[in-house]
Amino acid sequence: MTDLPIQKVLKKPDVAGRMVKWAVELSEFDIKYEPRGPIKGQIFADFVVELSSETVQSAGDGFRWVLSVDGSSNQLGSGVGVILEGPNDVLIEQSLKFAFKASNNQAEYEALIAGILLAKEMGARVLLAKSDSLLITGQVIDEFQAKDPQMAAYLEYVQELRKSFVSFEVVHVPREQNARADLLAKLASSGKGGRQRTVIQETLKTP
Repeated sequence: MTDLPIQKVLKKPDVAGRMVKWAVELSEFDIKYEPRGPIKGQIFADFVVELSSETVQSAGDGFRWVLSVDGSSNQLGSGVGVILEGPNDVLIEQSLKFAFKASNNQAEYEALIAGILLAKEMGARVLLAKSDSLLITGQVIDEFQAKDPQMAAYLEYVQELRKSFVSFEVVHVPREQNARADLLAKLASSGKGGRQRTVIQETLKTP
């Protein structure tokens, strides 16, 4: 598969000079031209997962992955920004737009869960998650109670996901230290970036 103009050589051997020699040389092989076509996004994602899985294995279970997340909700929509940093300078950024309406607190939980799922998929075993939401981080570390039923459902899901890691820590950071994730979230919520996401809401079975 190639975008190079080899098709012309294979189909039109009546060209001069070195092209003819190449056509003759190639004729002894069973080579046929096929257009490569567009590269699907999922193929690229699978490649990143495969490559990073090897990296994770070489780094060992003791390497701490760092996750930065932020959620955004406004009149135009809702979305999240996720940044995951791993071994050997692995850096993954995601901007996810919701196909449903979400409050600010829901968006913050969605961001955290999306980041945790990404880290789990990448094979991380030690994870430090950073969020500028004092409420969500406070609930996760058991400093605040989740009295709202929907927030309680989100919290329960996070506590279940954390069991996938040898070590899991959530810390609150000032907004200015979370600027990149905040920008990704705002791009998604404004409709200028990101892909649609509905997985978390479906998992929680929330309205």
